[in-house]
Amino acid sequence: MKWQEVCESKYLRDLPFKIELNKWGQIVMSPAKIKHSLYQGLIVELLNSLIVDRGFAFPECAIQTSDNVKVADVVWCSEARFNEIEEEFAASIAPEICIEIISASNTLKEMEEKKDLYLEAQAEEVWLCDSEGNIKFYNQQGELSQSLLVPRFPQQVTRKT
Repeated sequence: MKWQEVCESKYLRDLPFKIELNKWGQIVMSPAKIKHSLYQGLIVELLNSLIVDRGFAFPECAIQTSDNVKVADVVWCSEARFNEIEEEFAASIAPEICIEIISASNTLKEMEEKKDLYLEAQAEEVWLCDSEGNIKFYNQQGELSQSLLVPRFPQQVTRKT
């Protein structure tokens, strides 16, 4: 199956799952808990408040990778990069920051692979948020002590952040 077909399918439109495609074009669905959605919202809000006038954060961005389409839970995209991808079904180049919120159904290996796929697709940083809101930051060189793109972003997001 191709990503455009997934996007246009009336049968897949209202599913309460995150949908991605694996390298064989098979649909992979992941259920999301309320806490997962909360972290998405908190991260989007924080990013939009910390990086003003240069771009914007948004949830659920489909990205074309070497292992088919993956959907980052949250991304931050510069205005210039957004102009390149805004009409695409799946971004041909990853936004500068791709963030995954790790669910109970995710394995560490899966998250490492997604991190590598986003970096390969030209993300500058990939952030992984665990079930307690702790965030690890990565770039091509490996793990970072903090984000280089958003140095004021906290290492943990909470309802009080």
